[in-house]
Amino acid sequence: MSPRLELLQPYPFQKLRELFAGLTPNPALPHVNLSIGEPKHPAPQLVKDALIANLDGLSAYPATAGSDALRGAIANWIGRRYGIPTPDAVREVVPVNGSREALFAFAQAVIDTSGPVTPVVLSPNPFYQIYEGAALLAGAEPYYVNCVGANRFQPDWDAVPEDVWARTQLVYVCSPGNPTGAVASLEDWQKLFALSDRHGFVIASDECYSEIYAGEPPLGGLEASVKLGRGLHNIVMFSSLSKRSNVPGLRSGFVAGDARVLEKFLLYRTYHGCAMSPTVQAASALAWGDETHVEDNRRQYAAKFDAVTPILASVLDVTAPDAAFYLWAKTPIDDTEFARRLYAEAHVTVLPGSYLARAAHGVNPGSGYVRIALVAPLADCVEAAHRIARFCQHL
Repeated sequence: MSPRLELLQPYPFQKLRELFAGLTPNPALPHVNLSIGEPKHPAPQLVKDALIANLDGLSAYPATAGSDALRGAIANWIGRRYGIPTPDAVREVVPVNGSREALFAFAQAVIDTSGPVTPVVLSPNPFYQIYEGAALLAGAEPYYVNCVGANRFQPDWDAVPEDVWARTQLVYVCSPGNPTGAVASLEDWQKLFALSDRHGFVIASDECYSEIYAGEPPLGGLEASVKLGRGLHNIVMFSSLSKRSNVPGLRSGFVAGDARVLEKFLLYRTYHGCAMSPTVQAASALAWGDETHVEDNRRQYAAKFDAVTPILASVLDVTAPDAAFYLWAKTPIDDTEFARRLYAEAHVTVLPGSYLARAAHGVNPGSGYVRIALVAPLADCVEAAHRIARFCQHL
């Protein structure tokens, strides 16, 4: 077996199960799980109907590049959503089986280990654990760039040493961020693009939460690159229908951006054996073309934030995020102890922030926080918020 597998750390939810081992939560309270970022709103009817109407697609092998209809629907959505020239549907769009699969596979295609030094992959810290696993299994060294409140929860690119930049081949960006919900500004992007242009690394922009927001739509990586007059050079974005359209089981997303990079990524995928089912492609094309269900989705999350945030803000240091469906709440005690006691006493599950980060540069930037995913129904989220408030008052 590959020795690199030994470098992988347990997934946050495995750690959570171990943290709760032996606990018996209050049996008088029904469980409310706010730990997993799994959308719980109903899947849109148009997607379900399209799946049924296109079951004949199960009788054909799918093309790795996807259908013309799906690539066109994605390209048109990008143009409309970000107000940029519509990407070339053939050269600048690749459908994928969800952003998670593609974020991992991308590093395997990008990282070049043939040189005399170990390549580096940068990621925000806290981060989506796929970034770390992808880097390690590609033979690269992960480097964690801390995201703290004093810097708007944005990566502190200025803190990265020059010798690390010199070895960097890939940078993962997550905006809106998981777990903080922070959105990168045009100035943030400009700084990162200048570093990419100087050192030649590729930027992988994870934007799977981009359609869950209140107010103005979050700025995207491709949008920022075009606005700054650099085209799509060395930038690709990853997006998904999972959060946008409440279909995490559909496993449908895309990668779009630099045609030169995507040409090689598509070649890799041809051998990787990860083509999307024609049935799923047909349903996905319809989903990317419809905004009505997305607007309803946003309204449901907005109602949860409006109801829950004031309750929690009365006992915790927490504010509504720029985007996404998480609250990143500072805890009055150790985050793991907070999550453990909350589960035992209030039967509410949240995720310790330290499980989403690594100790780097003398600190674990997730320590002292918990991630609260507002994915349960509104009434359940409100009930959980009141339980958390009572729990905090008794600490």
